[in-house]
Amino acid sequence: MGIDKVIDSTFEPVSNAVASVIFYSIQLLDLEIKLVLIWLVAAALFFTVYLGFINIRYFKHAIDVLRGKHDSGDSNGHISRFQALMTSLSATIGLGNIAGVAVAISVGGPGATFWMAIMGFFSMSTKFVEVTLGIKYRQYGSKHNPATISGGPMYYLRGAFDRLQQPKMGRFMAGLFAVCCIGGTIGAGGLFQANQAYQQALVVTGGEAGFLADKGWLFGLFMAILVGMVIIGGIRWIAAVAGRIVPVMAIIYIIAGFVVIGVHYTAIPDALRTIFEMALYPQAGIGALMGALLMGVQRATFSNEAGLGSSAIAHSAVRTDVPVSQGMVAMLGPFIDTVVVCMVTALVIVISGTYVEGGGIEGVQLASRAFATGISWFPYVLSLTVFLFAYSTMISWSYYGLICTTYLFGERLVITRLYKILFCAFIIIGASAQLSHIILFTDSMVFAMAIPNIIGLYMLAPEIKNDLRIYLQDLKKQTEKRS
Repeated sequence: MGIDKVIDSTFEPVSNAVASVIFYSIQLLDLEIKLVLIWLVAAALFFTVYLGFINIRYFKHAIDVLRGKHDSGDSNGHISRFQALMTSLSATIGLGNIAGVAVAISVGGPGATFWMAIMGFFSMSTKFVEVTLGIKYRQYGSKHNPATISGGPMYYLRGAFDRLQQPKMGRFMAGLFAVCCIGGTIGAGGLFQANQAYQQALVVTGGEAGFLADKGWLFGLFMAILVGMVIIGGIRWIAAVAGRIVPVMAIIYIIAGFVVIGVHYTAIPDALRTIFEMALYPQAGIGALMGALLMGVQRATFSNEAGLGSSAIAHSAVRTDVPVSQGMVAMLGPFIDTVVVCMVTALVIVISGTYVEGGGIEGVQLASRAFATGISWFPYVLSLTVFLFAYSTMISWSYYGLICTTYLFGERLVITRLYKILFCAFIIIGASAQLSHIILFTDSMVFAMAIPNIIGLYMLAPEIKNDLRIYLQDLKKQTEKRS
């Protein structure tokens, strides 16, 4: 027997065993993600009903609060309401709105976009609750840095269990969230964003024959340097950059999307009919219906992050002493992110019909083909928005991971510097990794954040309802005084 056959006979059982472990691990993770999706949907529906459909009744009021109509006097905090919302949106309006929607349609069909919008609508209530709690339980200063403000699920989870005289469980749940958030930061904030930005850069630079072919590390290094230049300045720098980038990139993307939709205006009725039919009456039966529903909910949650608790970290730095008021502002996030921006992507892909041509999971490449059907050079516009979306998401998620890291290890300078270096290193890695592997890791870590977070939301739900009641009473008194 030759040496090669000896090696094959020795290592073949080992390789088969490893392959089996990987296969069943993927199946288990997929099952866990589906269970968490049910958890998220239940929470969104519960808080919408429990708070009296706050997402509908106080939508206009939320816009008024964002405009500063109800502000008065100085308040604690580092950033304005607008900057807080833009920082949160810079994390949520990312490649999940482009690549994530494309993945949803390529796997779940056009019907997934309907469920994505529905989930985005109900998620507004969940976002209100977690952001209000994030500000209410935020911490001012530390022994290493007295000027800091830190907030998020770690703090209200600890507070919720302290009320039940279970401080150890509170510390465990807060620590669990922090660990999951750091993992989600690496996946959603670094790996996925860099990967899809690089894929779109390949499209406009000649593909596999272009300059950037096999140079993902170089593209990742370029992005890592740009990210590092901003995150070194902390939340004030991140908020300042996000406040300028997010409105511009959203407007550019929405206009580009409307142009493509306008070019195919005759296909709009058929596209809408296709979306509704495949969402509610799929030809392939109940299996296709569940596939579209689960994929739509999954990508909506990944995009707007409601229920994950991440946005509460960004909003906790806002200048306000009335937590409920910023919860109202935060409620606008899922609407802008999922109901508006994601639906632009979905309509472009479905109206153009490019999703029919693909095979398997496709991300930004599918969106790029769809935009090219409008105007041939539109993939270049998409490349610009993809880059801006990815960049803004990276800088915001880096802050989420930093707050969770300092929660676990303390706000020491060496900890913050080490974290920022590692975050930038993962951007380089992500630019040359495989999309399917990144999506599995990213989704499992991001969705794991929802488990401890929503437990805390349920525990503190009566408190939030009472705070909302007091806030609305005060608002009514103020309105009566003006009149």
